[in-house]
Amino acid sequence: LRLFADEPSIMGLLALMLLQHARAAARLDDGGNIVLLEDQDRRLWNGEMIAEGLALLDKAMRHRFPDPYQVQAAIAALHARAARPAETDWAQIERLYTTLERLQPSPVITLNRAVAISKIRGPAEALATVDPLGPQLDAYFYFHGMRGALLLQLGRAAEARSAFDRAIALANTTAEAAHIRMQIDRLMKDAAPAATN
Repeated sequence: LRLFADEPSIMGLLALMLLQHARAAARLDDGGNIVLLEDQDRRLWNGEMIAEGLALLDKAMRHRFPDPYQVQAAIAALHARAARPAETDWAQIERLYTTLERLQPSPVITLNRAVAISKIRGPAEALATVDPLGPQLDAYFYFHGMRGALLLQLGRAAEARSAFDRAIALANTTAEAAHIRMQIDRLMKDAAPAATN
């Protein structure tokens, strides 16, 4: 950025890096386990990094030349601006992922957009978005983890368990597998009444 001070793409990339790294202290618990964004202690987020990232993003956007880095930074900014998970602007996040799909088509981006869909319009519509990605993402453990979570929310516990088992089998590290197992335990507990109805 010092070399190319007026390059909005570099501003967007640096803003993205700052906004993502600002959450580093909250990403793991005392036992080294992954903490999901919605469960993170936001008091541990680095406010100075967030402020710098937001300022850089605003400066980049004034150039009116959007690119994938700026869009990803804008998504991270919406998470950073939410004081509590319930205040997250999921509708805007979905719109940004739709923009990102146009700029940089990818089944992983669509999978991420499905998270926003699930928050806005529920698990059934999110699952309808996720399922067609199967042929492209069958070897991607997050795909199966996401499917499992959505199926569980819909009360389809047996299918959810199968998806979770596939996610664990595909995990690249023991930490990833442990994370999926932890989510299985939590989701099974949370969704147990719905699954029995």
